[in-house]
Amino acid sequence: MKLHTLSPNPGSKHRVKRLGCGESSGHGKTSGKGNKGQKARSGGTVRVGFEGGQMPLHRRLPKRGFNNYDYKTKVFGVNLSTLDENFDAGATVNEAILRAAGIVNGRYDHVKILGMGEITKSLTIEIGAVSATAREKIEKAGGTVTVTATA
Repeated sequence: MKLHTLSPNPGSKHRVKRLGCGESSGHGKTSGKGNKGQKARSGGTVRVGFEGGQMPLHRRLPKRGFNNYDYKTKVFGVNLSTLDENFDAGATVNEAILRAAGIVNGRYDHVKILGMGEITKSLTIEIGAVSATAREKIEKAGGTVTVTATA
């Protein structure tokens, strides 16, 4: 493959619609903007949901119920198999170490260790929350679990 042999996919390039090029072009006079009005002017648009001064639909409909989305606790789950792959036996694992390793990223209220997968190494875990199966598997492998007060 050479640069001079490259071409766009068939059908991906279209002819530009040439507006205002005479009546016989089919796009002359008003150039597809209709007759007068706000949308015919340059820069003339109406905001999303605007209904010409009529009370918009989103304000006419009744508001019911409660939405807890902004206030819910955001938890990041880390599986045991991930810990087994990324840490050596005898290592200490906490949220700061998980973030430094690139396992946890983003904004979360706390990190929870989940019991998915198997763990073969004894790890010292100090974390916000641990599932019952994860705690059981970690202790079975010879590790310790400490739940911090941040949860």
